[in-house]
Amino acid sequence: MTRTLLCALASWLASWLVLACPSVAGAAAPDCPPPSVVPTAEQQQAWARSATDRGPLWRLTRDGRSSYLYGSLHVGRPEWSAPGPRLQAAWAETDALAVELDPQDVMPALAESPKPAPAAPDPALSRRLADQAKRQCLPEGVLQSLPPVMQLATLTLMDARRVGLDTGYGQDVLLLARARQEGRPVHALETVSEQLGAIEPEDPAQARAVLADGLRDLETGRQREPLQRLAAAWARSDLGLLADYPRWCRCADTPQERAWLRRINDERNPALAERISKLHGSGSRLLIAVGALHMTGAQALPKLLKAQGFHIEQVVPARIQPPSASRKTP
Repeated sequence: MTRTLLCALASWLASWLVLACPSVAGAAAPDCPPPSVVPTAEQQQAWARSATDRGPLWRLTRDGRSSYLYGSLHVGRPEWSAPGPRLQAAWAETDALAVELDPQDVMPALAESPKPAPAAPDPALSRRLADQAKRQCLPEGVLQSLPPVMQLATLTLMDARRVGLDTGYGQDVLLLARARQEGRPVHALETVSEQLGAIEPEDPAQARAVLADGLRDLETGRQREPLQRLAAAWARSDLGLLADYPRWCRCADTPQERAWLRRINDERNPALAERISKLHGSGSRLLIAVGALHMTGAQALPKLLKAQGFHIEQVVPARIQPPSASRKTP
C-alpha cells in the first residue's frame, strides 16, 4: 500500500470531499465506482438489532467527569452503520461530539485559501491524475482546487467503493449526522489548513514520489487488499494488528516512508491531545472520534492523554480480567 492510501485514511478532509464530489451523468456505467448503498428501513432495523461494537473505545476520566475516545475509520460498510452497545452507551453518557474536522468549515476554508493549489509536479503526472479522476467518473476539473496529493487521496477513497467500503458509512460521518439531527454541539480538533499542511509534502521530490506511487497503485488496484485488511482489523477492534500496521501496510519500508508516516499520523497527535484536554477541561463530556491509527505507536493518543492527567480505561475491546489470586484452581 502506498503513502497515498495512508494519507487518504489519515485525512477526514479527503473523506468529506468524496461525499461532496458530484458524479457525472450516467455514473452507473460499468467502469464507474458503484453508487452509495441506500439501505431499506428493514435492513436498518435488522442491523440495529444485531449491532456489535466495532473500533477501539476508551473512557477518559478527569476533573470528576468522563469523556470517551473512539478510534474511527473514515470508510465503512452499510451493515456497520448501527452503533454497538458500548458506543451507544458512550453516546448516552456524553453531551458533545469532537471530530478531526467539522465539514461546515471545509468549503469556506478552501474558498478563502490565499493561493491556488499547486499543480502536479510534471505534465505526465498531471495527465495520469486527470485520467484517474475520469475513471472515477468525476466531472472534469472538479478537484483542481486541491493540492495534488489531496486529489489523489480523494480518488483513492472513491475507488474504495469498488470493494464495498464507502466514506458515507465512515463512523465520523455517521456520528456527525446524528449530532446534527439531535442538536448536539460539534467541536473540530483541527483546521482544514492544518490537515492540508500535514498531508501535502513540502519537498517537490517527495511530492513526485508520493504521487507516482499512489497513481501506480490506483491504476492497478493494488491498494485495495491492504485497505480491506485494515477495515477488517478495525471492525474486529484488533488493536494488535492496527498497532502492527507499519509492518504490513507496505507504506513504511524506507526511511522516507517512515518519516512520512510519522508526519501524517504521530506528529499530529500532541496537538490533538492538547485540544481534547482543553475541551474536556471546559466542562464538556465528549465523545471524541479520531482515526484509529492515531491510537497506535509511541505517540498514541491514549498515552498522550494519560500524560495530560486522564485515567484511561479501555472499553472496546474489553480487557480480560486476570483471575483473582485468592481464587482456587480446580
